[in-house]
Amino acid sequence: MVVHLVPLTRIRELDALRGFAVGGIMLVNTWQHTDKGARNAVDWTIEALFQSRFYPIFSLLFGISFVLVLRTNSRWALLSRLFWLFCLGMAQHLFYDGEVLTDYAVCGAAVLLPASFLSGGLPVLLLGLAAMVWGLQVGAGPYLIPGLFLVGMGLCRLRPPRWLLLPSFAVTALATVLLTAAWASVRAQAVGHASAQAWILYSVAALAGAAAYSLGLLLLLRPQLSAVLEPLGRMALTNYVSGTAVIVLALPLLNADPTRWSVVALAALTVAAQVLFSRWWLSRFRYGPLEWIWRCLTWFRPVPNRLESVRDHNRPLPDPGLT
Repeated sequence: MVVHLVPLTRIRELDALRGFAVGGIMLVNTWQHTDKGARNAVDWTIEALFQSRFYPIFSLLFGISFVLVLRTNSRWALLSRLFWLFCLGMAQHLFYDGEVLTDYAVCGAAVLLPASFLSGGLPVLLLGLAAMVWGLQVGAGPYLIPGLFLVGMGLCRLRPPRWLLLPSFAVTALATVLLTAAWASVRAQAVGHASAQAWILYSVAALAGAAAYSLGLLLLLRPQLSAVLEPLGRMALTNYVSGTAVIVLALPLLNADPTRWSVVALAALTVAAQVLFSRWWLSRFRYGPLEWIWRCLTWFRPVPNRLESVRDHNRPLPDPGLT
């Protein structure tokens, strides 16, 4: 069976938000894979403010993207897309144990495809919230991914009005501060069952933080900031995989630094290099290197990639419903 994925007009705000998440994931993944001795200020800052805050954003965007692609393509096309994403994840797994591409592919096929048959956005959103409650009860972490996928799908269908951004940001920011403070207090004396409670509290604080970061970025987004983040987000797959390769290669040097400042430096330098490379690449091509390979595999044929003109129809354009 031949499948065809129709190119979509991109939504610039979603690309910028995806780029923001890719940068945060690079920092957290670098820190998570280093050996840690005595905890220091860098450890506390990353754990309290960044860890578990960015993969929820990325997962939510995955659910949103699923709906956008499904508008002009068949479910068979999306299933093919997920299959090749799984294969790319297995290839990445050869050098990086913490890859999430296989999880995304499996959850996408098991959760998003069936949910796409539900009509309307509210049932999907409620199902996603219920799945997130279940995920928190069974251990959070990757168990939250199915629920986040569904919440993203539901929100994309509902298209909440922009005026909700500011009050939603205020609520989630306050919740983040209060929940993080509560987690820090409980964690200091958590043992046994209390440790599990502390982890759930931390996970809820992280979800609130992810929401606050996303809403805050959408409120602050301006052309200058968007110009930095959009290319990073449009090449999210390439940047995510290349970032993990950098982490693996740099681990001996990172583990030799007990201050963990090398973690911050490596993440910052890598993201800066990825921004520059992404901007250069996308000035010449429609898709990033791995994004192009993914499309060729999905369509099972070569896909034109070089830009034909500055008015190429695959360049991102503002979406009327999000601006």
